[in-house]
Amino acid sequence: MKRILLFLAIGVFAMFLVSCLTVEKKQYTFEFTGKDSGKLTIKYINIMSNVDSAGYTETVDFDELLSSYINGTKIEEAYPEATNISKRLFEENGVLCGEVIMEFPSLKAARLYQFDKKSPYMFYASSVDGESYVESNGTYGGDNMPVVMFPTKLKKLVVTTSVSKPTDESYVSLLGEYVKWKRN
Repeated sequence: MKRILLFLAIGVFAMFLVSCLTVEKKQYTFEFTGKDSGKLTIKYINIMSNVDSAGYTETVDFDELLSSYINGTKIEEAYPEATNISKRLFEENGVLCGEVIMEFPSLKAARLYQFDKKSPYMFYASSVDGESYVESNGTYGGDNMPVVMFPTKLKKLVVTTSVSKPTDESYVSLLGEYVKWKRN
């Protein structure tokens, strides 16, 4: 009976340790180097933790960031057809940022779409993933059609999305954890 209670207690505790990683903004830069292939850079601006009232700490989220994203395979799982993926963390303008650079052999691998060769390149700026369109060098279809369309003559496509607003005190920057980690 004690063993069952112990497992139950661990299970309840584990529910409180669910990762609350988020970012303020994401910037996608697609650079074509060949026909429908190229390099995608995703910049994660102001990586934060959504700290809840259960005593949750940003240390847990920073560990999750390192183990699942930087040293793990979360990015590779999200972009399974991409190759030569590199990842890094860095400080910029007083916030923690991340950068992922990958090569894509096709539009699909980079999550781009083109109906036919005369149609614009399209990127779905989905609110499903918690992202909201901010700006781009393309044309945004609006809330009813959250697609960014780019002329085919462009060789560099840039889209910025918003994910979380850091104005709420429940969000804590992970920069302090990064600084501690870099010292070691």
